[in-house]
Amino acid sequence: MRKALDTLYDAAAWAAAFFMVGVLAMVLASVLGRLFGFNLRGSDAYAGYSMAAAAFLALAHTLKRGEHIRVNLFLERFGPKVTHALELWSHAAGTFFCAVLAIFCARLVWQSWTFNDISQGNDATPLWIPQIAMAAGAIVLFVAMADDFVLHLRRRHPHATRKAETEMKHME
Repeated sequence: MRKALDTLYDAAAWAAAFFMVGVLAMVLASVLGRLFGFNLRGSDAYAGYSMAAAAFLALAHTLKRGEHIRVNLFLERFGPKVTHALELWSHAAGTFFCAVLAIFCARLVWQSWTFNDISQGNDATPLWIPQIAMAAGAIVLFVAMADDFVLHLRRRHPHATRKAETEMKHME
């Protein structure tokens, strides 16, 4: 199961990287269009869609690598029991809010598809298409947060283990 979850997080990160290249491509197309006198309809909107997709798809991978803002300075002030309780509480709350985010993002995609909602730009893109990446990123983030919550319930602290390994490397 661990390998499948890690593969999911890595796949989301690769998709985020793909969409980052999409942002670059759309910005370059827009700049070249101004230089050479052609207009690529919707390039600004597609750059925005790609940026949102990259941001949402990268969230889970970033969380699992311990790169999100953490409150370790606050948690280190308490004993192990209080720290564990605070971490459980924060992961439970984070899992709840990630679930709500995933549900509402998926609902937004469904509503956009049902109502045939299109972008207001001159490209008239059906909005459910770029919203799929946002919903997928939110769902993968929920899975990652639930994964971390279960690891903390089992007292397997992935970030604490990684932090200890990093400190040992710096001491050498």
